[in-house]
Amino acid sequence: MDLMEYQAKELFARHGVPVTLGTVVTDAAEASAAARAHGDRVVVKAQVKTGGRGKAGGVKLATDPDDAVDKASEILGMNIKGHIVHRVLVAPAAEIAEEYYVSFLVDRANRNYLCIASVEGGVEIEVTAKENPDAVAKVSIDPLVGLDEAKVEEIVTATGFAPEIADQAKDVVRQLWRVFVAEDATLVEVNPLVRLSDGTLEALDGKASVDESAGFRHPDHSGFEVVENEDLLELAAREKGLNYVKLDGSVGIIGNGAGLVMSTLDVVAYAGRRHGDVTPANFLDIGGGASAEVMANGLQIVLGDEQVKSVFVNVFGGITACDAVANGIVGALDALGEQANKPLVVRLDGNNVSEGRRILTERNHPLVTLVDTMDGAADRAAELAHNQSVA
Repeated sequence: MDLMEYQAKELFARHGVPVTLGTVVTDAAEASAAARAHGDRVVVKAQVKTGGRGKAGGVKLATDPDDAVDKASEILGMNIKGHIVHRVLVAPAAEIAEEYYVSFLVDRANRNYLCIASVEGGVEIEVTAKENPDAVAKVSIDPLVGLDEAKVEEIVTATGFAPEIADQAKDVVRQLWRVFVAEDATLVEVNPLVRLSDGTLEALDGKASVDESAGFRHPDHSGFEVVENEDLLELAAREKGLNYVKLDGSVGIIGNGAGLVMSTLDVVAYAGRRHGDVTPANFLDIGGGASAEVMANGLQIVLGDEQVKSVFVNVFGGITACDAVANGIVGALDALGEQANKPLVVRLDGNNVSEGRRILTERNHPLVTLVDTMDGAADRAAELAHNQSVA
C-alpha cells in the first residue's frame, strides 16, 4: 500500500525521523486556520499517491492565511496524473540551505535491501542518476546482517554528506532504516531531506510503501487506507480477496496464475490489433487453487465493469480443476441472471478439462463460447468486444 506524504510523515515521526507534520485539510476554508497555526507563511501541498506534484502545480507557497485559502482552492479538485486531489497538507514554509535524497527499498533482483542516497536532492532521482550518476550512491544491505554502524558510515561517506552534518545524516539513516524494518515497508524515501538555515536536517517530504501481506502485524496500517481515488471495482474485488487491477480496455480477463494472466493480456492486445485495436479491460488472477465460488466472484466483478464488452476466461487446470471453473461460470451466470449480458469466451486446459468442457457444453448458455486454443480464444474475445462496441 502506497502512502500519501502526510501519512508517510506520521510513520516517520513514530521512529524519530525529524519531520514537521503540518495540518491536513479537505476544505479550502480550513486552510486559513491551518496557516495561522503554522506561522502564516506556509506551503500548500496536494496529497495524492503519485509524483510530479510540483510540476503539475500541486505545491504552492502561501504568504498569509487568506493566500493559503486561495492556494488550497486552486489545488483541491486538481487532476494530477489521473489522481484527483481531495486533501492538501498545509505546512510551515522552511528556510532551506541544501537539499538531499535518501531512500531504502527492497532490491528484488539481488535479493537484498538497497540504500540510494544523493546530496543532489529536490529533483527526480532518476534524472540525477542519468545526468550525473556519480552523484548517486547505491549501497547494498544484506538482510541477514541489516544496517550496522559500518554500513551507516559507508552510506554517509559514499553519499558525500559534508562533515558538519555527517553525524545528523547518520541519525537520519538509522531512523529511516527503523521505519523500513519495523513497519514492513518495501520503500521509504525522503526527497528532499533538507538542511535548514539553522543547520539542522529535516525530512521535508516523505514517501512510503508498506507490505500489505504483513498487515496482520500492523493493524494500525488499515488507518492509512484512503478510498476516494480507488476504483469501486477494485475495492469490491479486494473485499472478495481477488487480485484485480482495472485497465482501460474492453476485453475482461480472468485467469489462474499471474504468469498466465500476463500472457493473456499480451495475446489479447495482439489480437485486438486485428479488431479495432481493442485492449484488455483488467488483470484478474483467481489463483492456483481457486474454487467455483472464487470463479463466480471474479466473473461478477468483471461483468460489473461497464467498459467490458466481452470476457476471456483462460484457465490451465492444475490445482484449480477445470470442472470447478466450469461450475463457477455456470453458477455465476445463473446468479447474475439478466445482469450477465456480455459474451464469454472460455479456454480450458489441464486438470479435468474434459469434465469442464462437458459441463459448459451441456449447460449451453447463449453467452458462452468454448475455444480450444489460447490464441483462438483471444482472437474471438477481441472480435466480440469490437462487434459489441460498434453495434
